[in-house]
Amino acid sequence: MSHYAQWLALAAKQAGLRPFGTIALARVIDWSSRIAEDATKLSLELRRVRDLLVAADQWAGRRGAECVQSADVLTSLASRRVRTGDIRQRVHQQIFERTLLIDTEGSRVAQANGLAVIALGEHSFGLPARIIATTRIGDGSVVDIQRESQLGGSVHTKGVMILSSYLAARYSAREPLSLSGSLVFEQTYAEVDGDSASLAELCALLSSLSGLALRQSFAITGSVNQHGEVQAIGAVNEKIERFFDVCEARRTAANAEGSVAALHGVLIPASNIRHLALRDEVIAAVQAGHFAVVAVQRADEAIAWLISKGSEPPDATACSARMDERIRRRLREFARLRQRFAGVSATERVRRQR
Repeated sequence: MSHYAQWLALAAKQAGLRPFGTIALARVIDWSSRIAEDATKLSLELRRVRDLLVAADQWAGRRGAECVQSADVLTSLASRRVRTGDIRQRVHQQIFERTLLIDTEGSRVAQANGLAVIALGEHSFGLPARIIATTRIGDGSVVDIQRESQLGGSVHTKGVMILSSYLAARYSAREPLSLSGSLVFEQTYAEVDGDSASLAELCALLSSLSGLALRQSFAITGSVNQHGEVQAIGAVNEKIERFFDVCEARRTAANAEGSVAALHGVLIPASNIRHLALRDEVIAAVQAGHFAVVAVQRADEAIAWLISKGSEPPDATACSARMDERIRRRLREFARLRQRFAGVSATERVRRQR
């Protein structure tokens, strides 16, 4: 960082810019680490770094200052978000007006808030998405509705197939899995790819099977493997910040009406901690207790947070045992019904359903 700060100061001098204060250089280094997506690395995208130095210098010039300060760097970054934020703002407005349905209060069965990301050139922003699961008697398959409608990529399909394997291994190692499930991203009309929503999809499936409601004040991002371990994903900062923006707007509206908003937050993989470089307002909300960023290592921990109601870490073992008991009871019921229908003709099945 010392060498990087020296290079920044030299680049500013060579470009004829005002000298940068120590805190201003620290802000640029923070931003460089953010675009590198790693707290232990700094970006060498020199053009983007120089563009930020020039913009910060211009804001300092508007103030009539002789030195670039931290506030000038922050203003430059904020104005850049505004210039590139037309689509982001339109999506945000649709969520706030409930044209795009995203719940941030209460609890729902078989419904979870996933987090996607949209990239527009060098800029990207997060997008909350409602994930719905359904379960019924079947042959052990999980249908990816995105894939069936040709709106899902191969990596996303792989993630759904891993969920099927996880369910079979955990709940049906000694007998056939008499279950069929369906998963869908609601109100999405473009291709969905990647496996970063597989943890949210698993939580929605387990909620549908167990009947336990998931609190909607939390969003989930993370990939999951066949052993239930939560794996790292990309664009973690953009995803957290977008859900924070939605929750903060609704919290402000709730406070204006005299009501108290629930604790909001995002569940992320523990392996993504090193990639965090959040905006100051998100950090301030966490420090004030309005928002939480919770790191989890296993799917059981995520489920425990979602089916509990407090702000303290729940007992993941007790929550998993409670959920497993309900799911196994449900699966045994599915198995009995499937066996009962096995020797019945199609005509008789229709008659019984009536």
